[in-house]
Amino acid sequence: MSPYTAGIRTRHVGTLAAIATLAVLAALSLTAAAARAAATLPSVSTGSAGEVTFDSATLHGALTPHGSDTSYYFQFGLTGAYGSQTTIADAGAGTTNVNVALPITGLQPLTVYHYRLVAVNAAGAATGKDKTLLTTKIPLSLQILTSPNPVLYGGTITVQGALSGTENAGREVVLQANQFPFTAGFQNVAVNPELTTATGGFSFLLPGLTQVTQFRVVTSTSPPVISPVATENVAVQVTGHLGRAARRHFARVYGTVTPAENGMKVAILRIAHGHGVLVGGTVLVHATATSSRFSRAVPVKAGVYRVLVQVTNGAQVSNYSQPLLIR
Repeated sequence: MSPYTAGIRTRHVGTLAAIATLAVLAALSLTAAAARAAATLPSVSTGSAGEVTFDSATLHGALTPHGSDTSYYFQFGLTGAYGSQTTIADAGAGTTNVNVALPITGLQPLTVYHYRLVAVNAAGAATGKDKTLLTTKIPLSLQILTSPNPVLYGGTITVQGALSGTENAGREVVLQANQFPFTAGFQNVAVNPELTTATGGFSFLLPGLTQVTQFRVVTSTSPPVISPVATENVAVQVTGHLGRAARRHFARVYGTVTPAENGMKVAILRIAHGHGVLVGGTVLVHATATSSRFSRAVPVKAGVYRVLVQVTNGAQVSNYSQPLLIR
């Protein structure tokens, strides 16, 4: 066979292969077209929105796949143009009605949202009617703190906090207290109610605290919003002094405690490397109707000393004196 004849035969085989490929593609195209023609668009109905909160909801609907594999999702947004959609889920290929639901999150409070159900199968996409939902308010909530904590006996504290949630500005809030031993229950404190600021903040100033006290803040709304309880500790006031002792290398440590805490233990500590080392102890004795006193000679050397009064009655808490310096 001449080279010329071989070339013709090669081109002829290539042409036949190309024609065969085109025939296969055409057949596949016809098959796909036939499948599309055989498929029926899903029937779609947008349902209600459930479990609606200030930032989320669950969208419901129903669809019929009509025997073709069908997927579905919800479109949603601030207008009928939507702009967002849920994840895509599978509804199967059945011939009966299927109830479907998908969650949406990241919504804004007190806002109207449009949504609709979309179902897709081999015949194309079908959409349900547009519906709307209204998100709820952010629930009001309260948080408070007291400072300083502890406060010295008879001192002044601040109870401050914030009311969070929708429409939290300009709300009346009331301070309530429950003093040790916490059996009387919470009662309104004799200070004027406060109105929350534009950002929901508020602050109460309370002087003359003498016992460990639980505080909470309550709104005047119906139903009321109640803050968690904040416990304010009241520390005894301890005054300490240094005096001469009869023995060498000893000093007398003495002072008073307010209020009277007769019988409570007193520890005299030398501060070494940030820790207190016990060098002596005693108990409080009567001084006046409102105070107790202590005095004890202890061995000393140059350094810093403090007095710790250990209170266990529950109405007040333990406290240290100011540092005492021995040179």
